[in-house]
Parts: sequence; structure tokens; C-alpha cells
Amino acid sequence: MTTYQTPGVYYERVDATTPAISAIRTDVAGFVGIALRGPIDTAVPIQSWRQFQAHFGGFTGSGFLAYAVRAFFENGGKRCWVVRVASRDSISGAKAAGIEVQSSSQESTSKKGVWRIAASSPGVWGNNLSVTLKETHKAQTLTDPRKSMPEASGVSSTSGFARATLVRLSQGAKQVWKVVSAVDAVEGCLVWVHENATSRLPYDSPVEGFDRDQPIIIESVEYTLVVRESGIPVALYEGLSLVSEHDNYGPRVLPTLDLTLDFASKSILPPLPQPVAIEELRELPLRELESLCVSSDAIVPLAGGSDGLMLLTAYDFTGEEVSPFDSDEQKMLKCRGIQALDTIDEVAIVAIPDIHIQPKATPLKAPLPPCIPDPCLPSGSVLPAAPSAPVDVELPPVFSESDIYRVQAALVQHCEERRDRIALLDAPFTASQDDALGVGAVRAWRSRFDSKYAALYYPWLRVVDPLRPSSAITRNIPPSGHVAGQYARSDFEVGVHKAPANAPLIWIQDVTFVVNDTVHGVLNPLGINVIRSLPGRGIRIFGARTISSDPDWRYVNVRRLLMMIEKAIYLSTQWAIFEPNDVYTRTKLGLSITSFLIALWQQGALVGNKVQEAFFVKCDEENNPASERDNGRLFVEVGVAPASPFEFIVLRVGRRDNEFEIRESPLVIGGM
Repeated sequence: MTTYQTPGVYYERVDATTPAISAIRTDVAGFVGIALRGPIDTAVPIQSWRQFQAHFGGFTGSGFLAYAVRAFFENGGKRCWVVRVASRDSISGAKAAGIEVQSSSQESTSKKGVWRIAASSPGVWGNNLSVTLKETHKAQTLTDPRKSMPEASGVSSTSGFARATLVRLSQGAKQVWKVVSAVDAVEGCLVWVHENATSRLPYDSPVEGFDRDQPIIIESVEYTLVVRESGIPVALYEGLSLVSEHDNYGPRVLPTLDLTLDFASKSILPPLPQPVAIEELRELPLRELESLCVSSDAIVPLAGGSDGLMLLTAYDFTGEEVSPFDSDEQKMLKCRGIQALDTIDEVAIVAIPDIHIQPKATPLKAPLPPCIPDPCLPSGSVLPAAPSAPVDVELPPVFSESDIYRVQAALVQHCEERRDRIALLDAPFTASQDDALGVGAVRAWRSRFDSKYAALYYPWLRVVDPLRPSSAITRNIPPSGHVAGQYARSDFEVGVHKAPANAPLIWIQDVTFVVNDTVHGVLNPLGINVIRSLPGRGIRIFGARTISSDPDWRYVNVRRLLMMIEKAIYLSTQWAIFEPNDVYTRTKLGLSITSFLIALWQQGALVGNKVQEAFFVKCDEENNPASERDNGRLFVEVGVAPASPFEFIVLRVGRRDNEFEIRESPLVIGGM
């Protein structure tokens, strides 16, 4: 408390308002699957289909991930997190394509590696990249023999030179490479040996072997890196330096992604990923930084990239729970697939469509027509036509039903432990085909699960395949991407209390199995949410049930509403920790939770004609006796009556006096 010494009137502002509780987002989805490019086992936030293409590439016959994400955004999704999976086997796992840039020394004919330029992420896609490294000279000046000495050279201009700039000194046929230790713009000189010993660079040495009476040409040496994909320029990096102390040092400008550091810091990748990265191979003496063995006009292709799909296993999708006692290396090895989403708190919907993958090679695009050069253009200025995209040389295995169950069970367990997200389960491929065993197979699959944090959808969907294979123009894909998009759209348009069903799906042609009313009557009570093609109404999700045997948690929207309420209260009441356990704190907690629930009731999320019928909040001395307060515990009891969807509407038509009366009423069957 402030102590006042001088008599007078003082004003103090005291915030007496109750801390507010706000509803949180429940529309953010998390997808785990196979992609053409992008970081492996790292969750990346995506907010549009174009952004997904920038990070993870386009469609591929090796996976369903791109199809699911496209369906999510087409059906109303706004934001999702994507995790790419691949085998990390040291021999046959995913590898990034690259080349080694070597230096040559005038004193030795041997070549030694300086940099490794590699694709920014593993995959065959990197083999389609090529680079050109050109030596450039942005700054040039002449020395003044009257102001020069071995430790520093007076120059006509210091513009363009900075500390750690690699330069070439030329006088006649003699050339020497040096690194600027300091720039004295006032005196107009470049310093080769810093006067402060602690500030000297490893390359500091006096200039020797030149005629001091004659000027020396000094020019900066930097490099421009041109990156092409399929022959088309996609990136240009200028002013790259070979000196590690320079601000534009190549590996600093284009760093290699460190999975260990990325896992430890939970850093998020930049919105626009770079196509290549530069890795430093070794420290070299100055005399070996004289030139790079890359012609200024040579286009060097990257090679050695692999997708790491042939050895893909269920473990790559599930990962393993990390222990606090694990080393960084162990954490990196365990943090795979689902586990990469464990620390992303905003995810509320999760799906793994690629555990059902039915791989097929990506078809080659039609070759481009030959380019006829313009005779008026100078020769050699026409670039070669871009080659066709490479065929997938690695295809993932078709996972067995035991592997599919293992991954889906791990996904359900992940949601049950987190208690803030719901798992979207796709029926296996064999159960979604148009055959006599389809319904029996999906019923058998449903019997394997019992959870209030998961929902099962059936059958698969047919979409127009952007790959345009010769065999078919559509492709059968799992429905989880479309379903997640419908979840998000319902949350935005109405709220999380709205059942995500009975709305037309977008970017869809047909279902793989037509379910009639009789079959639907068998599947719906089992908690299998059927996607039906309805004449005149399009294709819609006609089910909103979890796979729980508990009737209190029968509906998806009820489960998601309670998850949102629990998480919102948890996040917004952290202020109460270490507050005095008195009537003031208990009253503030009760008021904030009550205000939050009143807002939900007014939106229609809770049933009841009065507030007292919709919910109750109890936080007083009755449930917080002195014995509990002495132990540092405070209890708040909250009860809500969530709105349940009307699955069955009964129209009662009767005659009253001289007119007919039609009334709607819900038919409650083992209701909430």
C-alpha cells in the first residue's frame, strides 16, 4: 500500500470488475499424414490451401493428406496444424537432396567442401531443384599508397565494405584474398589487423607482397545463389558471404532446420519456407576461401533426395510419450506423428487419413511443347523447357487392419488424455466399398472402440482427382477432411453446440457406398455417422454421435460443448491461484463463471426456460468448508444442461374443431 506523507486528496484506481471468461476456438484441426515436402514430425500452422502447398507441396498418389486439407478448407475450415510423417531410418529413411560446394586453393590442387546446399526438407521433390552460384562484386575501390601500411590501407571510398567482408586485392597479375577486420570511415581506410587484440578476426594479417608505391584494386567478393525448380527460377539470394563472422554468411541466411532445437523451443516455421538450406561443412583457412568450384553459368542439379515411405510404420504415426528424463535425442526420436500435436493447445479436432492409404504412383504430366527460340534474341538466352514432375519412386505400404487399429487407438487415447479435442475416425477402406460385407465390416470395426472423445464416419467419399490419372478422374478418399471442415463451419455459423450434420458437403462427387434408410437405421444406433447422398439435397453428414456407450455422451456437439466450457474455465481462472481463499475470491469466481454460462444460454447452447434450469454454479462455504480451505483447496461445482440435437422429429397431425393442427415435438429415446 502506498504511504502518503503530505496532506491532500489522492485518487486511486481499483479494478473491481470480475475477470471475464470467453469462449475459445473449437474449429482448429490437426492432420497427420504423408506429404511431398515439408519438415518431418513438426506441427506447422496452415491457414489456407495455398499456404499448405507452399509448405507441403500439392497432391500426391502416395498420400491422402493434401486431399483432406483441401476438403477441410473447402468446407469452411479456417486454420489447421499439419504434421508430415516419414521414415527416419538412417539408411533408407527420408533424406534431403543436395550438392557439396567446394573450394580450390592456389597452393593445393585438392578440393575441400565448404558448404552443402540442400533442399529445405527431405523428399524426392528436391531432386528437381538446381542451383547456380555466381561470384559478384558489389563494392570496388583503390588504395592510396600515401595513406597505406601493412595493417591498414587508405582507400578512395569505404562504401560497400563492412567488418568481415571478403575482398580480393589485385595488383597486376598478383591476387590475394583478405577479410576486412574493421572499417574506419572517418580516416577512409580498411583495417586488416585490428588494433584491439580481443576484436581481431581469425583472418587478421598484414598486407604483404605488393608494391607499396602503386595502388591496389580492392573489390568485395560475395555470391548470388539462384534456385530453380523444374528449370523455373523460384528464389534469388544475393550478397552471400563465405566468412562465418559476416551477417550474410550463407548458413546464417539459409539455416538448416535443426529438429532437436525445433522440438525443444517449439518454434514455428516461417510463413514462406525457403526452397534450400546451406550447411557449413568445415572451417577453412583464409587461403582456401579463394574461389568456389562452380562456374558462374553452370546450373547444378541437386540429387540424393528420398521420401522415406517404403519403411513407413505405424510407429511413425503414433510416436511415443516423452519422459522428462529423456535426452534431447530421445525426445526427437519419440516426437513423431500424433505426439507432435501434443503441445499445440489450440487443436480441437484431429485426424489421420493416411493410415488408410491405398498408394499409387503419381502420373507424369504431359511434356511441354518444344520451345522455338526467337532469332532476334541473343543466343544462349533461352532457358530449357521445364522437365515433367518426377514419378513417386517410393510408395508407402498398405497398412494392415491391426496397424490401422493401433494408430486409431493411439489417436483416441491421445484425445482422452488431453480432454480438449475429438478424434475423427475413418472406416477402413475394405469396409467402405460397395460390397455385401461393407456394413458388416464397419459394424465390426465400430465394436473395437468405446470412447466419448471420438466419432466414426462412413463411407468414403469420391472427389475429382487433380492428378488426372488416365485410369479414373475421381479418387476415393477418407471423409475426415470433409467432416473436420463441417465441424469448423458449424462452429463459425452457429456455435459448438450445433450438431455438425445435415449440411451439404463441398468438393465431393459421390460416396463409395450408398446407404439406404434400412441400413442407416442399423448403423445410427451403433454410433456410426453415415454420409448419405440425398436426392435434391446433395451429399450430407447424417449423424452426429460419438462412439461412446454412455448415453450422457451420445452426441458429438454435447461432448465438444463441454470440452469448450471446461477448457475456457480452466484457462480463464488461472488468476485465482495463490489468491486468498475467502468469500471475495469465491464470489468473483462464481460471478465470472455465471456470466460465461449466461452468455452460452442466450446463444442456445444450454436448454431451459430460465437460467436456473440451464445451469448452476456453487462456490460457497458449504462446498468449501474450513478443513478444505486450510489445505489450500477451493472447489467450484458447475452443472449445465447442454442442448441435444433433434435426431427424430415427430409431426402430430390432428383435427380440432373445424381445423387441422400440426405440432413438432422431439421424440426422446433414452434421452439426456
